[in-house]
Amino acid sequence: MKPGPVVHDGDNMSLLEVVAVVSSAAGIWLMTRRSLVAWPVTLLACFLYAAVFREARLYSDMLLQAVYAAFCVYGWWHWLQGVREQGSVRVEAFPWQGWLYGIAAGALGSILLGFAMARYTNAALPHIDASLTAFSLVAQWWQTRRYLANWLLWIGVDAVYVGVFAYKSLYVTAGLYAFFVFLAVLGLRSWRQATVKNA
Repeated sequence: MKPGPVVHDGDNMSLLEVVAVVSSAAGIWLMTRRSLVAWPVTLLACFLYAAVFREARLYSDMLLQAVYAAFCVYGWWHWLQGVREQGSVRVEAFPWQGWLYGIAAGALGSILLGFAMARYTNAALPHIDASLTAFSLVAQWWQTRRYLANWLLWIGVDAVYVGVFAYKSLYVTAGLYAFFVFLAVLGLRSWRQATVKNA
């Protein structure tokens, strides 16, 4: 995707970043409501933020958007299948092994991607960015599978992202991720209520 207006460190927000912020916030809010429309809206946000992160030299996050896009397609399909079979988007039980596998996958991804970004690119924050990328993928996978635990991981990841984006002078995006923490708390509460209701 060809990037929009350039976002350099220290610059004010660009129109591209504003549109990315709005679409991202809308997508996450729809996700807390367990709405199928969340997936195409989030897919649009992936393309927009890939361009924003490219200009900010946050390459792990730029690559993350491509994986998110694939997850959006899968999540959209998986949730749609659930609606067809169960009549609604139901929250699934989370196996205890999920925590073990998820943390292990996130840690391994952090090490490998951090090493590659530090050695082969001019990434601004290679190890922190790589860790956030790896654990974001775990959280996204849990979300596509409709696991309640996805919101717990998003709360932690998004809180750290706030500091990273503020450091990179992407203040609007930092504000967005602070809002994401709030939305993740809402999502946790909403999905927990749905779990109790469907029990």
